[in-house]
Amino acid sequence: MTRWSETALEAALPVYRQILTLPFVNELAAGTLDRRRFEFYLGQDSLYLDVYSRVLAHTASRLSRKDHVESFLRFALDGIEVERAMHSTFLNGDRPREMTPACLLYTSVLRSAATAPVEVEAAAVLPCFRIYLEVGNNILSRADLATNPYSQWISTYADPAFAASTARAIDICDDLAAATTDDIRRAMTDIFIRCAKMEWLFWHSAYTLEKWKI
Repeated sequence: MTRWSETALEAALPVYRQILTLPFVNELAAGTLDRRRFEFYLGQDSLYLDVYSRVLAHTASRLSRKDHVESFLRFALDGIEVERAMHSTFLNGDRPREMTPACLLYTSVLRSAATAPVEVEAAAVLPCFRIYLEVGNNILSRADLATNPYSQWISTYADPAFAASTARAIDICDDLAAATTDDIRRAMTDIFIRCAKMEWLFWHSAYTLEKWKI
């Protein structure tokens, strides 16, 4: 029997392929990305992770299996630690005070899942694990870490702990999908695709140095 996560990833493949064509992703891999764009991305990612960690913790509070709860709480703590490390290592303790429209939209989509079935809320956070890991591995496979000025950042994609967390998040979503209804599984897939699109939008907005138009 095909696992839900495989069906969801297949449905999101067109989005994933478009992400791989983004100038931000290609220039990051090549080491030619403008530093302003890189720092812009990191600043917004820091704001995003603050919300993302809270959504993970909220999801944990709704799960019924203790091992699922424990994993999602660990994910939330990991997100806080990553945000803290990013602050001190890459942002020198400084970050933007305001989210861009893209960052606000993405985090709003995640927050809105709090009123959906918990299976849908769990599926909403999965692209930040799976799509991010897939794109990161693609960047890692193309980058020359000996010369790339962003090698320290790119190397984080090779962290086996993140790969293990991603595998665990996938397994939990598959457990939830297997125990629910067809309608909820369809809703899980819908929000997975939507948040995959948010991943595209987030990278795109960093490259364009997105600003509010008013």
